[in-house]
Amino acid sequence: MISIDLSGRTAFVSGSTQGIGLAIARRLAEAGARVAVNGRSAAKVQTAIDALAGAGVPADRLLPAAGDLTAEDGLASALKAAGDVDILVNNLGVFGAQPALEIPDSEWQRFWDTNVLTAVRLIRALLPGMTARGWGRVLNIASDSAVVIPEEMVHYGATKSALLAVSRGFAKDAAGSGVTVNSVIAGPTHTEGVEEFVYQLVDRDLPWEEAQREFMRSHRPQSLLHRLIEPEEIANLVVYLSSPLASATTGGAVRVDGGYVDSILP
Repeated sequence: MISIDLSGRTAFVSGSTQGIGLAIARRLAEAGARVAVNGRSAAKVQTAIDALAGAGVPADRLLPAAGDLTAEDGLASALKAAGDVDILVNNLGVFGAQPALEIPDSEWQRFWDTNVLTAVRLIRALLPGMTARGWGRVLNIASDSAVVIPEEMVHYGATKSALLAVSRGFAKDAAGSGVTVNSVIAGPTHTEGVEEFVYQLVDRDLPWEEAQREFMRSHRPQSLLHRLIEPEEIANLVVYLSSPLASATTGGAVRVDGGYVDSILP
C-alpha cells in the first residue's frame, strides 16, 4: 500500500479559498501537512478554513494567510503568516472567455500579472529557503489550455504556456538541491467559476448536467472522460507530487487532463 505522510511539512497554496485550490489545501492537510490557506480577504480565508475544519480537517493544520498576491504588501503579509514553506502550490489564476481580437491590453496585463507573475514572485521568495534546507516542492497549476490554446481564451492559454516554461526554468535553478519543480496540466475541471464559464458558451436554460454534456461535446470534444474533472482528482496528483514518493519527478509537465491533450507524451 502506498502511504503519503506530509507531517512536519508546511504548504502554501495560493488562491485556496475555493475550487481546485481549496481541494488541494484539504488533501495536503489530510496527508499531515500544515497548510497556509490564501485568499485576498481575511473573511474569505476564514470561511474556507471553517469549511475545511467542518469537513474533518484538524484545525491546527490550517493557517490563515490572507493577502492579495498581485500586490507587494499583500504577498509579504501572506508569506509572513505562512512562515517557512516546504511545499508551494501556485494555484491562483483568473480566466474568462472573450473573442481573441477584442481582448484589450489591460486584460492581457491582468492575466499575466495574476497567472504568471504571482507564481514567479512566490518562487523567488520561497525557493532559496527550500534549497538551503535541502528539500522542497514547487507545483505550478497549469492547464490543458497551455497546450491546446482555446480561441475564446487565448490570453489565458498564453499565461498557462508561460507557466510551463517557468516550471522548467526554476527546476534547472534548483537542480541537485533536493527541491523539485513541476507543473500540473489540469484538464477541464468542475468548479463554481467553470459553471459560470460553461453557461457563457451554452444555453443558460439547460439543467447543469445537460449543460456540462453540451459544453464537453461542443467545446471540449477531445476529452476522453466526456465529463468535467472534479477538483479532488487534481488535488490527488498534487499531493503525490508534493510527497517524497515523487523525488525523481522534476522539470516536468504532469497531466491530469482526462486525456484532453492529444499526445502520448506527458
